[in-house]
Amino acid sequence: MSKNNILVTGGLGYIGSHTVIELFDQGFHPIIIDNLENTHLDVLKRLESVCGRKLTFEKIDLRDDVATESLFDRYHFRGIIHFAAYKSVNESVSKPLAYYRNNVSVLIKLLEVAEKRNVNHFIFSSSCSVYGQADRMPIKENAPFKEAWSPYGHTKQMGEKIIQTTCPVSSLRSIILRYFNPIGAHSSSLIGELPLGIPSNLVPFITQTAQGIRDKLYIFGKEYPTEDGTCIRDYIHIMDLARAHVFALQRLISSENESEVEIYNLGTGKGYSVLEVVKKFETATGQKINYKFAPQRTGDIISAYADSSLAYQKMGWKTEKSIDTALLDAWNWQKALSK
Repeated sequence: MSKNNILVTGGLGYIGSHTVIELFDQGFHPIIIDNLENTHLDVLKRLESVCGRKLTFEKIDLRDDVATESLFDRYHFRGIIHFAAYKSVNESVSKPLAYYRNNVSVLIKLLEVAEKRNVNHFIFSSSCSVYGQADRMPIKENAPFKEAWSPYGHTKQMGEKIIQTTCPVSSLRSIILRYFNPIGAHSSSLIGELPLGIPSNLVPFITQTAQGIRDKLYIFGKEYPTEDGTCIRDYIHIMDLARAHVFALQRLISSENESEVEIYNLGTGKGYSVLEVVKKFETATGQKINYKFAPQRTGDIISAYADSSLAYQKMGWKTEKSIDTALLDAWNWQKALSK
């Protein structure tokens, strides 16, 4: 079993937990670590229900160097999928130092330990925020980086550069995955997006409003230069996103990668405005959403949607689930969570 051990940092978070299921289904043994700062231990029990077996979990904060070294003493890992990071664009504007400490310093430490212990396969969780406001849509991987609109986006730019300069002079090989906007939940409705406090992402804010947890949905900005005045994003089903991590890991393990670092966009190639998503949710679920416009948030770009053709050409990955399915899965998860 140890030859298939995969370290999943932040493995009880939204993307991490869904990727754990995909890893398990493909015969890997995920070793989950999380400091539980932005999730609940209950997610582990839900994961075990989906997988039908007990999973390996350790509560570890990667900012603790001693605990991190000790983890690598206890396990031999075939690869690492690194999710553990702060992820709120809006919060990063008010807490920049926390984001640099958590997202950049932890990455450096993890790469140092991986290199020392000969763990050579590294999947990095990046973001379309590295592009800033791109000049052309859909966005290709070779689009130049613009000035990041938030400290969060800047930490992802820095993380990518650290990996790109480290791998050519070490045994490390990495695939960087640039996410667009993951939404939805596992079809079992046992796991899904579980924000603590008021959601900063659109879809959980919609589902909580539909259920009456929130009085209304706040739409931040109505004067963007788009058809209906609201931001445009590329919304990808969480299970499609999770599958891509297994494709990337298998590519590295089988030495199919063509360079020390490969970079792939993960999106659907279709952009939807905030108002379009609200209307699609209402159609898919029959739930009416009470919403109100609010001032634009600092750090929010106007539009971003992906050209993900490279991921299909090189890894054979493409999206399979529609935005309507994702919204319905998110709603089913919200209803199940309330029970």
